[in-house]
Amino acid sequence: MSVTEFDPRLVRWCAVELGAVPVESLMAAARVSRVLGVRLDDGREVVVKSRPDPAGRAAVCVTVQRRTAAAGFPCPKPLTDAVVRDGVAVHAEEWRPGGEPLRGTGGDAATRSARLLAALVRITAGFALPPPLPNPEWVRYDHTGPGHWPPNPLHDGRPGADRLPAALTGVAARARARLAAAADLPRVLGHADWEAQNLRWTGGLPHTVHDWDSMAWLPEAAVAGTASGAFASAEVPSLAPVESSEVFLAAYERERGRAFGADEREVAWAASLWPALHNARAEILWKHPAVALTEVLAQGGERLARAGA
Repeated sequence: MSVTEFDPRLVRWCAVELGAVPVESLMAAARVSRVLGVRLDDGREVVVKSRPDPAGRAAVCVTVQRRTAAAGFPCPKPLTDAVVRDGVAVHAEEWRPGGEPLRGTGGDAATRSARLLAALVRITAGFALPPPLPNPEWVRYDHTGPGHWPPNPLHDGRPGADRLPAALTGVAARARARLAAAADLPRVLGHADWEAQNLRWTGGLPHTVHDWDSMAWLPEAAVAGTASGAFASAEVPSLAPVESSEVFLAAYERERGRAFGADEREVAWAASLWPALHNARAEILWKHPAVALTEVLAQGGERLARAGA
């Protein structure tokens, strides 16, 4: 791809912020964020990320990422600050290809993923930064909207949005009530999209953690609990088996050097459901295969019991 084939806005942005212009495309992806890997005319290989940022979260997320990289944690180092124009935040970071997702729900995958998350929280606990609020939608159980899920214009107008299965809404209501009861727990900066697809490993060692837009400000037990349910998700988000989440939480506690208290442990189990509830709702509204939904309905009772909900 020649420079003339790139969006002129991207070319101008790179020229101003990086002092070079893109001459070759290395990769492209788009979900919540648009991600473009490019080779610049000075030989550098970088990733440019853009995403809507009406609340100004991106600046804090990029700062967390930069400080975490400086502490030696395996993640791409930001090369610019987040530049916000017309409600869209853009920043550039290192291109760090390589590594493979750690697939599966077995004890080794759960343990390694949990230990890496605990190492990250140990680093971010030392950062004095404003919280990146509001939290990402899939962990925003503390929203003030009228329903169980936070308001979302893309979802709320879909056919069936007001007629979700009672079995699903019942799990959501009980999990959210339990999490709301823990509002006074101390909060930490944590990665809220701790899925296999965002973690790369080489030879059993962590190579790169991606998706730093997903930083959240939550009780530590909720950070660990969220990850314990989501850690095995690769291409399609689902919910890990209860036994795998149990191994994850135990490994997290060992790595941090302190067991969760009874209240924290219940919060962790309640939080383990929330991303899957988010995904289950989307599956229904967008007529996707019922992957997360099936697991939520199968595991919801056991996880709620462990949550004391």
